[in-house]
Amino acid sequence: MSRRNSGGVDRGEPVIGLLTVELHFPHSQSLKEKRMVVKAIKDRSRFNASVAEIGYQELWQRAQLSAVSVSSERRGLQSLLEAMAREVEERYPSELVEVAIEFID
Repeated sequence: MSRRNSGGVDRGEPVIGLLTVELHFPHSQSLKEKRMVVKAIKDRSRFNASVAEIGYQELWQRAQLSAVSVSSERRGLQSLLEAMAREVEERYPSELVEVAIEFID
């Protein structure tokens, strides 16, 4: 269902895309070491998305990150999230445990 503004022009419904990645850092010896890697992932993100560490925050060797973006077009949003997942996989192939993409229409 689309909405019309007072000028009669269609406005698209927002679509929220959520990318969640889980990483395992077997050689990490401290939270500081793990957080340096997590910070690098967040800082290197060149995509139009917000990124946060959401899980395993007190574990040295695991991290769960989520990225979220909003668009009026699901197809473009899916391409964005898939590109973000590919970038993490290319940089951290042996550390990547799981990737999940979800949409909220």
